[in-house]
Amino acid sequence: MDLSVINPVLLLAALMSAATPILLAATGELVVERAGVLNLGVEGMMIVGAICGFAAAVESASPLVGFAAAAAGGAVLSLLFALLTQLTLANQVASGLALTLFGLGLSALLGQGYVGVKPPRMPDVDFGPLAEIPLLGPVLFSHDPILYIGILLVAAVWAVLKFTRAGLILRAVGENHDAAHALGYKVVRIRTLAIMFGGALAGLGGAYISLIRVPQWTEGMTAGVGWIALALVVFASWKPWRVLLGAYLFGGIAQLQLNLQGAGVAIPVEYLAMSPYIITIVVLVVLSADRTAAPGSLGRIFHASG
Repeated sequence: MDLSVINPVLLLAALMSAATPILLAATGELVVERAGVLNLGVEGMMIVGAICGFAAAVESASPLVGFAAAAAGGAVLSLLFALLTQLTLANQVASGLALTLFGLGLSALLGQGYVGVKPPRMPDVDFGPLAEIPLLGPVLFSHDPILYIGILLVAAVWAVLKFTRAGLILRAVGENHDAAHALGYKVVRIRTLAIMFGGALAGLGGAYISLIRVPQWTEGMTAGVGWIALALVVFASWKPWRVLLGAYLFGGIAQLQLNLQGAGVAIPVEYLAMSPYIITIVVLVVLSADRTAAPGSLGRIFHASG
């Protein structure tokens, strides 16, 4: 065992990249759940986004086109969920699980011709002299643009939910859809838009894995990240900044266990692989002291009375 091979600066830089897919997916799911909808299809939307983004990036030789296609793919798949739950009033839990299974199967079918293909690389953002700052430069100013977009999206979601009329309406629909409907708000339309926003971010998160985090296509490569995103939203008490904290906690532990494996730590690899999930859940359970934070109409079917 040789812990000296673990570079703390590189570890911190890598954890930011490792956290980005789950941060994107969890931020989108937070908006969906604040609108009163429980979408368990995050994993399916992420894996469809991963293959849509990968295929589009390879065919166009442009990572940006790939990420746009990933967002579109995730949003289109989420529209199927919206159709089932908001128009036909199907059970949200069953529909979400079906969406995940469908997404996993569809991605496997679409990705058959892309195994072993190398996607185009997305260049890092050029921060100039900032990237040369000791310690801070490599950690904070040497990443791809999608990573920074993810952080900005958390700030934007927080600001919209807290300070804007649109955010107030979204939260009102999530807390009491009947009261919001009585006030004249289009509950189904609002929830459908929220679902599509969540699907687009899940697609971006999936494409981040296939284009940047692990630049290749492998069937099932999201490997449960969508389920962790769902758990983070709940354990973070539906608060954007806690989602950010949880995502970076998960990313840090996940990256650390990979480094520990490389350093030859005498712990069975299975236990190390389990550690990010266990530690993240334990810490976030402790943080989630506010048990009343769940939106009042979360998971409930909306029946328009007129």
